[in-house]
Amino acid sequence: MPHLSPVSRKDFIKILHKFGFIGPYPGGNHSFMLKNKIRLILPNPHSKEVGVALLHNLLKQADINVEEWNQSK
Repeated sequence: MPHLSPVSRKDFIKILHKFGFIGPYPGGNHSFMLKNKIRLILPNPHSKEVGVALLHNLLKQADINVEEWNQSK
């Protein structure tokens, strides 16, 4: 199984743009990005990195597999 590593919020957003997501847009408590019918809630920029567990959950919601994610970096 491919390995994930933590990524900065800024880099996370840049890579999501490569996958066709637009935004981020301001939301209630969190900003979000859109692609077709997928609305991906982004973590707040309090910590410096998006951890592995959270990254795995966000990729699952965004319908991006780990191999695609690692190739896009």
